[in-house]
Amino acid sequence: MSGAPTGLNEVLQRTFAFPKRHFLSATDLNEIEVANLLDLADGFVSLNRQTSKKLDLLKGRTLMNLFFENSTRTQSSFELAGKRLGADVVNMSPRSSSISKGETLIDTAVTLNAMQPDLLVIRHASSGAASLLSQKVGCSVINAGDGQHEHPTQALLDALSMRRAFGRIAGLKVAICGDVLHSRVARSNIALLQMLGAHVRLVGPPTLIPAAAHRWNVEVFHDMRKGVAGCDVVMMLRLQLERMDGVMAPLAARVFPLLRPRPREAGPGRAGRARDAPRPNEPWRRDRLRRGR
Repeated sequence: MSGAPTGLNEVLQRTFAFPKRHFLSATDLNEIEVANLLDLADGFVSLNRQTSKKLDLLKGRTLMNLFFENSTRTQSSFELAGKRLGADVVNMSPRSSSISKGETLIDTAVTLNAMQPDLLVIRHASSGAASLLSQKVGCSVINAGDGQHEHPTQALLDALSMRRAFGRIAGLKVAICGDVLHSRVARSNIALLQMLGAHVRLVGPPTLIPAAAHRWNVEVFHDMRKGVAGCDVVMMLRLQLERMDGVMAPLAARVFPLLRPRPREAGPGRAGRARDAPRPNEPWRRDRLRRGR
């Protein structure tokens, strides 16, 4: 294609029909399908760096973002992606809709279904909400995070970052550290990375490691330095306070994610990757900073 922007040919050549009607879990895909998606995403990396980056692949389609939880990065990412692919994008605000008056998720699904959207992107505080919605609407549903269940699109992004950094995922040692118990990102990453051949470790205090972790074919460590030793990738999880239902984690569990492995504690020439560290404006940490701890 003469004069086509860098990346456009790659995108058009790698575009394929998504194998499922909905995308609710990382396990909805197999290894080949994930590899194809990552190849396609690689093409978009180049295209998105160009001045002209808008396509018409979704021209005439309507994408609705339905976010019941606060979000900046995820919602804006879906909005931008939809617009760049040519879709009409509508951002629904549950807090200013009939949901604030007591409307249920099923009521909302019936209302949205009447509007005939082509794609719904949902984030909800309840595990299973995306699956429930997919059963009540006539369009496709993408899970942008449901409770403590899954966040499959984030897992795809993490996998793309690792593959671009190392050229592969198979054989990598990945340590997921911190609040694994309440993390939907961790659950999707565990499933996807293992599917692609990575060796996954979970590192955190016993109170923040799921009781079922021993059935996930992962290594579990309660010591940070031992857990990250020799790893290629270190993924840090913040405390998911919004999903703790008001239960205060023990002090050791709160302090643990603050620890940062020194570069020499990972393997030589390894890459570390941090995610969602606890914020200085969290009340418990402000108190510790005031006391100089």
